[in-house]
Amino acid sequence: MPSERNERYLIVNADDFGQSAGVNEGVIETHQRGIVTSASLMVRWPAATEAAIYAREHHSLSLGLHFDFGEWACRNDTWVKVYEVVPEDDIQAVAEEASRQLATFRRLVGKDPTHIDSHQHAHHGKSVRSVFIEIARRLSVPLRGVSSKIHYRGNFYGQDARGRSLPDFISVEALTRVLKELPPGVTELGCHPGLRNDLNSMYRVERAEEVKNLCDSRVRTAIADMGITLCSFRDITASSHGRTTERA
Repeated sequence: MPSERNERYLIVNADDFGQSAGVNEGVIETHQRGIVTSASLMVRWPAATEAAIYAREHHSLSLGLHFDFGEWACRNDTWVKVYEVVPEDDIQAVAEEASRQLATFRRLVGKDPTHIDSHQHAHHGKSVRSVFIEIARRLSVPLRGVSSKIHYRGNFYGQDARGRSLPDFISVEALTRVLKELPPGVTELGCHPGLRNDLNSMYRVERAEEVKNLCDSRVRTAIADMGITLCSFRDITASSHGRTTERA
């Protein structure tokens, strides 16, 4: 897969699995009742064990590793650090922490991730990008935004760059527009479902709205009507479409 040039395949990946009980509930809800096919696990958080148990018991959910080195938030129009695990521009510190988080993932899940990415796209930092390309190469799994022939769409997101809420961007109508614009081949659509509003994060209220709309029957109907095939990272990892290569 994919076998035909014009066929469209969609991976819907939920970030932040394991970050909180509410996020876990949102991811599970959108997998069982909605269109989420894959999730990325944050292994450093207390709810990670619960998330890993669910993934071990539900093989239909493809589980990747969401590397976590810190988080930024916009407050009073200024971006500030909420927390820091290691400096994101220190290649040695990042490589060592990445190894620890991969080892924790293996301990929790009992196998390697089906894909890798990072919290707030830290893996795209110029000074550390090579660390993640090498990890993806060793694991033979896709790396978000870098793997060949897997398009990444992050535009199903309910805030602007200053953290102002944009509910229209995560509506059923917005999601349907995203589906219409999918290119041929495999696309990963990122999402951030969650319930309970139990995170100390700038992206909280929008998570429940994502859950509602990712589970809306109109979305699944649109996917079928457009001839889009829902799939997971596990479905494509074994194929050549999952090989990771550096883009020029």
